[in-house]
Amino acid sequence: MVEVDVDEGHGKVDIEHVEVVNDPRKWPMSRKKLILALIATASIAPTLAASIYNPAFNQIQAELGATSTEIALSLSLFIWVQGSFPLVWSAISEIKGRKPVYLASLTLLAVACIAAAEVHSMSVLIGMRILQAAGGSAVLSIGAGTLADVFEPRERGSMLGIYYAAPLLGPSLGPLLGGVLTSGLGWRSTFWFLVIFAGCTLVLFIFFKDTFRKERSLAYQSAVNRAAARARAKTGGTAVIQAGRVVTRDGESEVISLSLRDVNPITPAWRVLQRINNLTILTGSGILFAFAYSTTYTAAVTFAKAPYNYGSLDVGLVLLSFGVGNVFGSILGGRWSDRSLARLKALNGGVSAPEMRLQSTHIIMPLLPLSTLAYAWTAQEKVNIAGPVICLFFAGFSTMWIYATTLAYVVDANVGRSSTAIAVNSTFRGMFGFIAAEIAIPLQNSIGDGGLYSLWAGLTALSVALMLVTERWGGRWREMASEKEERRREEKEKKALAQQTAA
Repeated sequence: MVEVDVDEGHGKVDIEHVEVVNDPRKWPMSRKKLILALIATASIAPTLAASIYNPAFNQIQAELGATSTEIALSLSLFIWVQGSFPLVWSAISEIKGRKPVYLASLTLLAVACIAAAEVHSMSVLIGMRILQAAGGSAVLSIGAGTLADVFEPRERGSMLGIYYAAPLLGPSLGPLLGGVLTSGLGWRSTFWFLVIFAGCTLVLFIFFKDTFRKERSLAYQSAVNRAAARARAKTGGTAVIQAGRVVTRDGESEVISLSLRDVNPITPAWRVLQRINNLTILTGSGILFAFAYSTTYTAAVTFAKAPYNYGSLDVGLVLLSFGVGNVFGSILGGRWSDRSLARLKALNGGVSAPEMRLQSTHIIMPLLPLSTLAYAWTAQEKVNIAGPVICLFFAGFSTMWIYATTLAYVVDANVGRSSTAIAVNSTFRGMFGFIAAEIAIPLQNSIGDGGLYSLWAGLTALSVALMLVTERWGGRWREMASEKEERRREEKEKKALAQQTAA
């Protein structure tokens, strides 16, 4: 039984390292890697779902009488919902644990895909695409929270890099796989494939041992503080936690329970957004995601035209260079992030800060806008296909090298709220991705690939600048926000104590 003192200093406990029963961070490394492999594999499904039916647009328009506007809406709404819904999943996971969310979300994804495979109208298909996005979004957000449950901060960069490498292939493999399925079995087969994929991962998650420990959740700690305040008001003494109860020194006890405000996803999300360092890093990562989405979305138009005249299968092969660059960038960037953090921690007398991790992006920062600019004009001038392919590889490589590091930073800088912070990150991704989906093709038609990706080169440079700003001032902003939250907590506790004493 774990016993924790909850006297006046309890709110300052190190949640990252509080003692828990069956600590997932003490599990064997082999077991941890199996968890990593499971959530990485599961995270492929939602990214495949985003683009696997893209090659089937002509068949869908012919069979369902869909318009180009409806097709575009099914894409942009998918990205927006997939980015926004994780706020709900993360709130549930911080109360009920990770496993119930994985099971519920993958079930929703599978059922929505079954329904989509049987639809006879475009409006229903759009509705099912929204449900697919909602179901598939959980593993992309709370997966990072699961890794935070299992791995120490010094390991997270590498593990998050590996975790995020798998779904990065989805945008490239989706059109390729979708083209094969659509050509051989028709557009409905793309959704049946997703049913099988989601179903297999759902079965595997039945055997998943939950990694969530409520003691490392800020929502639970808030409930403890409230219960402790009530106990002290009744007895005037101190209290300890025993088996999910706050017990006073004279034997009075109260069950620690979470209220509706603890389940409300808006409050913890607002706490994340109140920190300036989070706003800067989330905006920068949102730009990176929108750039990646725009690239995969517009490539079909670019390479379908003369002199390339590629079909969906050939376009998928070209985009594979971007996807492979993503994978290598994510894995290597994550590893370099951990090495950089360890080195800087050693130089700082064994003390680390989340912002130290961002220094690992310096080496690759110039490559991102330069490779984007190179792609802009190799695509515009229709040079030999080797030119755009090489540029796409380096653009994908540098994008995800930086993104993997920012993902680890978001987790490290939001202790006790890692799932919520990643969910907010997903919301930013969805918002920026939605905008990119709506304006990419009109801009491409208006100013060409040269103008469009020159613009993206400038935006990626802005993203890099936001990383540097966060690195420079993020620590100060975090400390100021933590102090403000602590003062707010103490004031609420004193107010509650006064009210209960008066009663």
